[in-house]
Amino acid sequence: MVTVPTGLLAGESPAAPILAVTGLGKNFGERVVLQDVSFQIAKGEVVVVIGPSGCGKSTLLRCLNGLEKADAGQVRLDGQDLCQGQIKWSLVRQRIGMVFQSYDLFPHLTVKENLLLGPLRAQRRRRVEALAQAEELLDRVGLLDRAESYPRQLSGGQKQRVAIIRALCMNPEIILFDEVTAALDPEMVAEVLEVMLGLAQQGMTMLIVTHEMDFARGVADRVIFLDAGVVVEESPPDIFFTAAKSERVRRFLDRRRYERRLKTVG
Repeated sequence: MVTVPTGLLAGESPAAPILAVTGLGKNFGERVVLQDVSFQIAKGEVVVVIGPSGCGKSTLLRCLNGLEKADAGQVRLDGQDLCQGQIKWSLVRQRIGMVFQSYDLFPHLTVKENLLLGPLRAQRRRRVEALAQAEELLDRVGLLDRAESYPRQLSGGQKQRVAIIRALCMNPEIILFDEVTAALDPEMVAEVLEVMLGLAQQGMTMLIVTHEMDFARGVADRVIFLDAGVVVEESPPDIFFTAAKSERVRRFLDRRRYERRLKTVG
């Protein structure tokens, strides 16, 4: 299990929202990708976003991290509007970490060098301190012996665990996860989800986009269903997965259950 650098201790009640999204909108030309999206995340909460492919989930995360510029609305981090004024995103991204589906590790750097790059260059931390943290986190996910390996020498699951550790090494307040198991072989999915579950249990604030319904049900404090760029439903997982109010959500979940049965038969 991974030691969480920030966040609530397990069992503590969520506080005031650390991230508040209000009326967020994003267009690509004439195509509306996000429309009037609003939600909040309190410190220590885990919020899961699900929905069909192409519904705007990844674009939402990219807007929160400044990788896409929102066309409307507000994104407030501890009260600061990230959609207005001159925002130094290099500093914001130290507070809002992100883990991508494609790992995005630098192929010419070893695992250790990938992990130290941000803390040393962006945060100007002491090497001995940053290295100690990186090695501790690698050890806790069973990858300390791969510290000198290059990404090409790792499996997909190992690469994704390194990508998560890289985000943690920046000591973020929130981590965004963008379908981090989508590119993995089925047998590698569990090892990555186990790391994320450990983070949730220790109180890391997370916003997770995933297609893993069982994982979402087990880890989420709240589930947001996004369709065609609109929040269709937002509710606790026990309600969302058993008594969803929206017919659209019920159809989506029925389809996912059907696809799961087909995979089991296959």
